[in-house]
Amino acid sequence: MPPKAKITKDMIIDAAFEVARESGAENINARTIANRLNCSTQPVMYHFETIEELKKAAYAKADLFHTEYLMNVKKPQDGIMLGIGLNYIRFAIKEPHLFRFLFQSGFAAENSLLEMIDSEELMPVLSAMQEAMGMRMDQTKKVFLIIALFAHGYASIIANNSLEYDEALVASHLELAYRGAVLAAQEEEK
Repeated sequence: MPPKAKITKDMIIDAAFEVARESGAENINARTIANRLNCSTQPVMYHFETIEELKKAAYAKADLFHTEYLMNVKKPQDGIMLGIGLNYIRFAIKEPHLFRFLFQSGFAAENSLLEMIDSEELMPVLSAMQEAMGMRMDQTKKVFLIIALFAHGYASIIANNSLEYDEALVASHLELAYRGAVLAAQEEEK
């Protein structure tokens, strides 16, 4: 009889990520992960003392996935800011369970958007914005906060099935919010 396949910590995290993606983080538990990996619950509990710990690991994987999704701007010629904002909203449409896990579950390490603005995970987004706008980082962060709140409002409403997505309308609103945020940041400098 061949030896049983070893279930690694990464395999468990990947399985938890997929459960969160397909049916929501509330469905991450030892039994659902074990069923997905075709094993007993023992390897899951061996690698993770608690399900909370496993959910945090799955959250970190989802956060990285989200950042990569945001940065994959299809038409950078239309503006990196607009592209990132639209990708944020598209993510809520295409990955509603992950969106809710990332932004509506309480698993974020930061307690607020103001704490998130200084997180290492956000630096790729902020750096791309800073380069595109030609502003100092403190100005970029101010613009980001306005756009993030605006985009998050749209994304949350859409992810919770309360609004049908109209990309042209959302893009025009996002563009107006962006222009207003940049103008406000520039006026503060005067």
